[in-house]
Amino acid sequence: MLDMRRREFITLIGGAAAAWPLAARAQQPNRMRRIGVLMALDENLGQAFYAAFREELQKLGWAESRNIRIDTRWATARDVELRQRFAKELVALQPDLILSHATPTTTALLQQTSTIPIVFATVSDPVGSGFVANFPRPGGNVTGFTNIEPTTAGKWLELLKEIAPHVARIAFLFNPATAPYEYYLSSFKAAAHSFAVEAIAATVRDRSELEPVITALARAPNGGLVLMTDTFLLNHREEIISLAVRYRLPAVYPYRAFTEAGGLLSYGNDTHDNFRRAASYVDRILKGAKPSELPVQAPTKFELVINLKTAKAFGLEVPPSLIARADEVIE
Repeated sequence: MLDMRRREFITLIGGAAAAWPLAARAQQPNRMRRIGVLMALDENLGQAFYAAFREELQKLGWAESRNIRIDTRWATARDVELRQRFAKELVALQPDLILSHATPTTTALLQQTSTIPIVFATVSDPVGSGFVANFPRPGGNVTGFTNIEPTTAGKWLELLKEIAPHVARIAFLFNPATAPYEYYLSSFKAAAHSFAVEAIAATVRDRSELEPVITALARAPNGGLVLMTDTFLLNHREEIISLAVRYRLPAVYPYRAFTEAGGLLSYGNDTHDNFRRAASYVDRILKGAKPSELPVQAPTKFELVINLKTAKAFGLEVPPSLIARADEVIE
């Protein structure tokens, strides 16, 4: 009788133990989740993008202090050591996943982990950068959203010729350490050939090189400038715009932040939208999806912004057709 009771007790305990993992898994959606965020901009400029991400998370049912904790680090693209240190710090926290802003931050994070899920918000060339195998099936621990197609380089040049038809020499400005320049350069050169303009690859590796490069371009007549999607250039937007205005150098920028700061014209994807869409992937991963099975997605919203005040200072007459196509005109 005693042996029978012992067997019944062991069976009961064994059955309960087998059920514990199932119960724990069933409770997973209610436990506190930890999200790391690594930004590649200064906090003043990047705060609006970060806010769009958090607001979308709230709409999806994730509230800070209730079911998620967010650890954020701000590391501008020009500070490589700080970015690497922050990437190491975030990985050491062992979060459920990490939101990565751009190419430099994704590179730094993947040097620290191949297992923690990573969602990037604005990467230009994730395949060429070695982040994913392909768009439909990324294949590793990282997926996310691209910002601008390589053919957009031709669109930038087209817009520059439309607003400043006299331009005959166009420099493509980028930092080779922070921008996937090869992804855009061939498209830019092809477009330059079709418009019969001289294409110049203008590289800047640190802040001290900005003025010499732009000054050299301005020495000869009929020069123009196109900026690549580059977090380094975005962090130095005010200095670049100041130089372009000083030398009356028509320029096309990839983000509206440049035009809002006094730049002539910008055309690019809506970065706020990318961060909102990134939140949807964070939501899916927290609910059990794998990054390897979530396809990399291209941008869906683009913005054309024109600064008429700057155009007037340059002595440029903006075509009515271009104004009609603009999403916003700054007067």
